[in-house]
Amino acid sequence: QVQLVESGGGLVQPGGSLRLSCAASGSIVSIYTMAWYRQAPGKQRELVARISSSDYKIYADSVKGRFTISRDNAKNTVVLQMNSLKPEDTAVYYCNRYSPSLWPWGQGTQVTVSS
Repeated sequence: QVQLVESGGGLVQPGGSLRLSCAASGSIVSIYTMAWYRQAPGKQRELVARISSSDYKIYADSVKGRFTISRDNAKNTVVLQMNSLKPEDTAVYYCNRYSPSLWPWGQGTQVTVSS
């Protein structure tokens, strides 16, 4: 069974940066379209960015130009570089395959943007 482990979250001031990492075991992320999602308190989980097996990338309008998704095939991980963070980016961030073919969700990593 595939297991996803997200890390790299934390508390950061507005304008700051964080680098999230998602390690996958039990499958190879390079052959799938992988994605980062986030869920803020009281809101539905939303798609933030996705990267295809051919490295084609698509971003939500709210993060375009600030976030970058990438893949480290040697480490079987998916990375989300987040720059120019805003308070509205505060959420729990998860990685997974691009829906609807989801794997079991990991625990996520909390990102809090606050002064």
